[in-house]
Amino acid sequence: MQTSQIDFAAFGAEHLGAAVHLSRQAGWPHRPEDWQMALALSEGVVAIENDRVVGTVLVTPYKQDCATINMVIVDEAMRGRGLGRKLMHAAIELAGERPLRLVATADGLPLYEKLGFRPTGRILQHQGIAAEIAAPTATSAATKSDFTTVTKLDRQAFGADRTDLIAYLAEVGEIAVVRRDGRVTGFAVLRTFGRGEVIGPVIAGNLEDAKALVAHFIARRPGMFLRVDTTAAAGLSDWLAEQGFSHVGGGIAMMKPSIPGAESVATIFALANQALG
Repeated sequence: MQTSQIDFAAFGAEHLGAAVHLSRQAGWPHRPEDWQMALALSEGVVAIENDRVVGTVLVTPYKQDCATINMVIVDEAMRGRGLGRKLMHAAIELAGERPLRLVATADGLPLYEKLGFRPTGRILQHQGIAAEIAAPTATSAATKSDFTTVTKLDRQAFGADRTDLIAYLAEVGEIAVVRRDGRVTGFAVLRTFGRGEVIGPVIAGNLEDAKALVAHFIARRPGMFLRVDTTAAAGLSDWLAEQGFSHVGGGIAMMKPSIPGAESVATIFALANQALG
């Protein structure tokens, strides 16, 4: 059977409408604004057949430290033709020499393993309606003077310089911090995403501070739909379920090459989202 030619092009603003359509087809909750944010922080490639976008991939670089590969979507009518592999090869080329990270779906896992990615942990997506709870006393809204410390904590925990991401989140969302002995030792971000709002990243020195940071925003959003993407290793999942946020899915965190995590005073308890890490 003869198939038509598939061309590849740089992902531009003109492709956002088609990208939203593909993500909805895949059952993802991304709004146009969510795609705009991802593209603002990333480079990408689209696959085009007969003037129609049939595949997407984005690469989000964090300086030269690493990059995340995300928003890998192939139109359901195009699957089985090797398009996912071609998009991944394009993304790897865009990333250059940077170490790579991604969160794999069950469908994508076999391909990523063949491309040399190795699992590093499980991502657990929790979501639900925020209950009325008391606001924690250990947290407060971040001030502009906290930004340097927040970005430093993020770099220590994530292992890469995400200054551009944190600056973007500060513009579109809210940041809360926890202070110990007058010093910022953890932070969390709340922003609009998908069906409601997402809490993340959440970075703290211990589990109790992470709970307090998440509770900071739960207390301020009673009756609102919230989402948290945590890790199985973080130990936050059971507590989130107790707060009424059901475990509804997730993925497998992967790296290429696999790099052992360094000791840090801060731990990632929730991701910005599965695309951005």
